[in-house]
Amino acid sequence: MSTLYDLDRDALAALLADEPPYRVDQVWRGLYERGVAVDGLTDVPRALRATLHDLAPPGLRAVTEATSPDGTVKWLFALRDGRTIETVLMHYPDRATVCVSTQAGCAMGCGFCATGQAGFERHLSPGEIVEQVVEARRRAAPRRLSNVVFMGMGEPLANYDAVWAAVERLHGAIGLSARHLTVSTVGIVPGIDRLAGEALPVNLAVSLHAANDELRDELVPINRRYPLAVLAEACRRYVERKNRRLSFEWALIDATNDRRRDAEELAAFARPLRAHVNLIPLNPTPGWPARGSSAGKVRAFADTLRTLGVNATVRQNRGTSIDAACGQLRASHGADTAGGTGVGVRPRPRS
Repeated sequence: MSTLYDLDRDALAALLADEPPYRVDQVWRGLYERGVAVDGLTDVPRALRATLHDLAPPGLRAVTEATSPDGTVKWLFALRDGRTIETVLMHYPDRATVCVSTQAGCAMGCGFCATGQAGFERHLSPGEIVEQVVEARRRAAPRRLSNVVFMGMGEPLANYDAVWAAVERLHGAIGLSARHLTVSTVGIVPGIDRLAGEALPVNLAVSLHAANDELRDELVPINRRYPLAVLAEACRRYVERKNRRLSFEWALIDATNDRRRDAEELAAFARPLRAHVNLIPLNPTPGWPARGSSAGKVRAFADTLRTLGVNATVRQNRGTSIDAACGQLRASHGADTAGGTGVGVRPRPRS
């Protein structure tokens, strides 16, 4: 059964074939432009609302919701088959941003990520992705939800068709600028090349975390398939075709990737691509022995990058008190997972 937000306009019209044509416009505008739930479509008959619930129900049900002192909101949503995903809404002075999941679980096996430890369950449908944004937009009101980042549970480019369908729906039906949509990847090179060929100029963020193949093979296992030289060429092609800023995400892990040598390797990798670097102090992950770098090490690492000519910012950790790092809330609630327990790389000193 399709969920409500899996229906494109033509599918909605087919579902409402026995209704006057203007009902399709009313429902579509209500769901996407006004952002109301089916029960809030008060300009359509109650019987029609009940029909929509029966034939195309919502795809998400909130299992739990938590709000941190900094205003970050995190949901654990149950899908219609009982799988669970996470969505995070972050408030900033000038905007609200939602971080959405694209898969239930993840197959990439990055040991420092709680989702990676849980294993892969299934891809999300376009509607299940879009509905996360709709729910977050309602909660953000009256503040405008302006940014969507595909950085939650799962690898977006491993679920490419559904992710791109969601991007087009967010752009066309909800009206979000493509320049405010960011797709993250651990480095799926064929997906990066497909993204470069699309019409909408979305932003690309690569979860890098290491700039030498030996360490990245451990931290981000997909590097064994698409090593750094291959990834760099794909990023170069993307920047040339889209003329959009490229970002590298770097989770700072104590005694693992936070030394001066690591910063020098990162700078050498990022400078030719004119990439921006987001430094992220690692959130603690249950079952993984490492810890995030100290505040002093984070500052020193950022200063080194800037001295070496790289534009670097430190992302403020948000929602630590509510398990806001990817996969943590689901793990803390004991949600069922289909995968095994990931084994993380052990932190080790590097010269």
